[in-house]
Amino acid sequence: MGITREGRHKRRETGGRREKYRKKRKFEMGRPAAMTKIGERRVHTVRGRGGNLKFRALRLDSGNFSWVTEVCTRKVRVLDVTYNASNNELVRTKTLVKGAIILIDAHPFKEWYEAHYGLKIGLKKGQSAEIEDAGKQSDHVKRKLAARQKNRTLESTLDHQFGSGRLLAAKITSRPGQSGRCDGVVLEGPELHFYQRMMAKK
Repeated sequence: MGITREGRHKRRETGGRREKYRKKRKFEMGRPAAMTKIGERRVHTVRGRGGNLKFRALRLDSGNFSWVTEVCTRKVRVLDVTYNASNNELVRTKTLVKGAIILIDAHPFKEWYEAHYGLKIGLKKGQSAEIEDAGKQSDHVKRKLAARQKNRTLESTLDHQFGSGRLLAAKITSRPGQSGRCDGVVLEGPELHFYQRMMAKK
């Protein structure tokens, strides 16, 4: 028997059994889950109803992640799955699904930030935040960077993560089994603190 998405086999809300008045239909069909893993990109196309295509990602190793407060999006490597609210088994098997909290490479964001603001981030105590070749910059560039630095804010938790070279928490917002992509957002603020608390509980 094929996988089906109908709900007629379930009991009524009152607990009574439902009548079986028809068999399964093609338009109610479902398919096995993609269970996307971390690895070299492997995506299969699946023909859906109406000739539409789905892109079933079986393995993915990178995706586009957005740092919302800085309005910066970069393609980064996916390193690990750290938390999943729906099922711990998906963390153990490192399965990429929408809503999963993952570990990503921080270097593309770090490079952009240092170039944009002219300051180093993720430093240990005693290290200078100034960029070494600042003397070679023109006055115009120096003024531009100084203006950017005026309104600059960086969360201490994010700064600490940049020091390790990995962003601990990024949330997948795309559906890898449907779109064949693993895109998401970098967690910050209350949402980051919430997921850090949940991971600590585990």
